[in-house]
Amino acid sequence: MKKDAHPKYYSDAKIICSCGAVLLTGSTQKEMRVEICSQCHPFYTGKKKVIDTTGRVDRFKKLAEKSAEKKKTGVRKKSEKKATKKEKKK
Repeated sequence: MKKDAHPKYYSDAKIICSCGAVLLTGSTQKEMRVEICSQCHPFYTGKKKVIDTTGRVDRFKKLAEKSAEKKKTGVRKKSEKKATKKEKKK
């Protein structure tokens, strides 16, 4: 085997979280920065965070309401109206 094929191993590597927690571990990198760790992750802390940044649920509900209203009132799209007019002419 070749010598020096493996990277250098640091047994005192630091993992620094954005919450301020510092964890010591072994790694091939001396220092790593992470956004979330076991001390601030909702699964481990028990604090649930529901983030709906795009509002997909609300948007889906609005679309469902609109389609339900259209079915009740019988409003059709322009393309559907044209198709029925063509059928009547024949």
